[in-house]
Amino acid sequence: MGNRTKTVLAVALPLQILLVLWLGGHPQWVEDHYSNGLYPLISKGLRVLLGWIPFSVGDLLYTLLAFLALRYLYRFGRSIPKRPLPFLKNILAVLSLAYFLFHLCWGLNYYRQPITWKFGIQREYTLGELVEFTQQLAEGANRLQGEIAGDSLSPVRIPYTRAEIYKLTDSAFGELARENPFFTYSSPSIKSSLYSLALTYMGYSGYLNPFTNEAQANGRVPLFRLPSISAHEVGHQLGYSAEDATNFIGFLVTSKSQDPYFNYSAQTHALGYCLGDLYQRDRIEYERILASLSPGVRKNYAELRFFWEKFENPLEPFFKAVFNTFLKVNNQKDGIKSYNAVVGLIINHQKQRQGELGEL
Repeated sequence: MGNRTKTVLAVALPLQILLVLWLGGHPQWVEDHYSNGLYPLISKGLRVLLGWIPFSVGDLLYTLLAFLALRYLYRFGRSIPKRPLPFLKNILAVLSLAYFLFHLCWGLNYYRQPITWKFGIQREYTLGELVEFTQQLAEGANRLQGEIAGDSLSPVRIPYTRAEIYKLTDSAFGELARENPFFTYSSPSIKSSLYSLALTYMGYSGYLNPFTNEAQANGRVPLFRLPSISAHEVGHQLGYSAEDATNFIGFLVTSKSQDPYFNYSAQTHALGYCLGDLYQRDRIEYERILASLSPGVRKNYAELRFFWEKFENPLEPFFKAVFNTFLKVNNQKDGIKSYNAVVGLIINHQKQRQGELGEL
């Protein structure tokens, strides 16, 4: 990269930031021209280009970038204190290029209309609605666990490989798209991350690589949770950046699937969020519903809890804080707490569906 090019890129960084901030004030424009215009073309193109490759190209790209950064420091590290301005220009040029590619390939979706606008629902709900819905989820989880395991004592064991779960996720989106065409998904690109162990230590279940548009799942998580994770990440692929939105999409996809294992993943995942919310608002109802769960369901939750506890480490809160800040900078004011906002979306979507059925 020539010196003149570096200067142009460095100067362009603050201009790009101002442009993104301006676009953030025009969500309808972003919705119409980027999220439903340019982005689907970019996303589909990257999935066609990279989706057939069985491993994560994005993870290899990050590895290469880390190697190049270390190589640069090894070669020029001693000269940086003597000539800080060229080093600063190089950093700004790289950041400018990364900022541009991030927002071009995916990041502008942070500024689109919220999913509540797409579905015409609200986030607010009463304690009574929360208790009723949590009870329904608990009953559904118990029923599915009994049907799948054949008794109330055994935890659910998904008989599929991870690759099979990813293929079934693609099929499940096809089922959802019959009712909601804007969830049409083709040319799938769902993979286990090469750095699943690192993701586990960081406390993450998956992520979307914004530069390669690969949906990356943590390949180490217990299998009964993987359908919800893969559907969540595909939700990001389809251009929904907010975490509550993709949790909501993950629930819709897995609950509407014809596969009982996907249905169980949907029920237990949503139930976990609802129980967490209920714990904060009504401890008595929380204890009552928790006690109603069958031993098999409780064993699945214990499996998930033991999995994450095994990898707890002093750096995990740091990684969570970094991600929390990243979300807030990118137009998600609630940060990590936005994951839990899925409860309101699911409850209000159910109310909307019940109202539609009542009108028939």
